[in-house]
Amino acid sequence: MKKYYILLRYKPNLRILSSVQFICYFGMWFSHTGIFALLIELDAPVWAITLAAAMAFIPNVLLAPINGVIVDKFSPKKLMMFMLFIEIITVFMLIFIDDISLLWLLFIIIFVRMGVGVVYFQTEMSLLPNLMTKKNLKLANEIHSIIWAVSYTAGMGLAGIFIHYFGIKASFLFDFGLYIVGLGLISRLKAPVVIKTTSQNIFNMMKDGLGYIRANPVLMHIIFLHSFVGVTAYDNLVALMAKYQYKEIMSISLIIGFMNMTRAISLVVGPMILSKFIDNKTLIWLFIGEFLGIGLWAVLQFDYYLGLIGLVAAGFCTSTLWSYTFTMLQNSCDKRFYGRVIAYKDMVYYLASATISFMIGILYESGISLAMITFLMAVIFLFGALYYFILYRRYTFS
Repeated sequence: MKKYYILLRYKPNLRILSSVQFICYFGMWFSHTGIFALLIELDAPVWAITLAAAMAFIPNVLLAPINGVIVDKFSPKKLMMFMLFIEIITVFMLIFIDDISLLWLLFIIIFVRMGVGVVYFQTEMSLLPNLMTKKNLKLANEIHSIIWAVSYTAGMGLAGIFIHYFGIKASFLFDFGLYIVGLGLISRLKAPVVIKTTSQNIFNMMKDGLGYIRANPVLMHIIFLHSFVGVTAYDNLVALMAKYQYKEIMSISLIIGFMNMTRAISLVVGPMILSKFIDNKTLIWLFIGEFLGIGLWAVLQFDYYLGLIGLVAAGFCTSTLWSYTFTMLQNSCDKRFYGRVIAYKDMVYYLASATISFMIGILYESGISLAMITFLMAVIFLFGALYYFILYRRYTFS
């Protein structure tokens, strides 16, 4: 923890970005819990819960090529402020969803919100290499993953309790207020001047970005490695467990909150323990660890309380796997192409997440148990371990 504290203390820009990240991520997960609680309260069908989860990823798949050009063309600070402003509007609109007939509006709101949210994220992650040395960049990415997990833990956990006592609309209004605070903080960012290729045609920039990735196959492989983490996007799996498997234990909002909070605790603790042990040689063990952790959850989820132990195991390697593969990508990429490479990385990553979200719903409606679905997700990481083993023998990673 000390190394993270020192970096935040002496890097004011990183401190501002991290503060905004925590506030906005906390709010996002707060209202995210509210959305699933709202769908269940409105007695939405399984397909609607599945689509709501997938809609968090679909815009990132469809808009990725354009997003990358936007990130590489415009001023980072102004772009991030504009994206936050749009998110503020979309969060406020959530309070008007009070009937199942408005599902179409809910899906549009989620689509727009996640679309602009990912542009903000891509802008921030493209800016970080200009603020950090290679050594500090790894720590900054770990801080990012830890903050994501902390905000996920606090947001999901406290949202369940908050919604139980104050209601779903109150959670959306609370999120609205947090984003306003985040917009005020980002206005204080003193970002360095980054030269942008504003004179180049948008389509030429997209073409150049794809050409750069094709000319550097190691980037393509790292992008695919990173996308395995997208398999862990099983929010609708948790929602289905809350609605059908554990519904007699406590209120649905509390079940969703406590399950996600438990899982996220290991997302926070994992990088603190694993960071000093992971390098290119030992990365394969993170994939194997994901297989074992998610597999244990599949075995234990027949009981709600034992399942919480499995959730801790399921999340232990996730943050470290995410941050390390992301750092590999940043270190292997020319700074001129950061925005486009990260955008295409997100496209593949979120395509994996959206596919998993859809498959969870399809498999469950086909009669396959949630435990078996969970185990099948675990097996995917065995393929990830084999994939990295082959790559490690062929390439030298930065």
